[in-house]
Amino acid sequence: MAKANPVEIQKHLKGVDYPANKQDLIQHAKKHGADKGIISLLDKLPEDEEFESPTDLNKAIGGIQ
Repeated sequence: MAKANPVEIQKHLKGVDYPANKQDLIQHAKKHGADKGIISLLDKLPEDEEFESPTDLNKAIGGIQ
């Protein structure tokens, strides 16, 4: 899978309330039309981690690609 574009990911997460956990992010992305690739990527995030900001999330996503 190609590297996900952080701008594209954040487009689907616009308006999410941070801090947010993996399930919050997946649910929000699905509601905002994210494709399977973005959902799959978010699903690879650690279960027990809370993300404090979009920057925090982008760092975590960069670490799993």
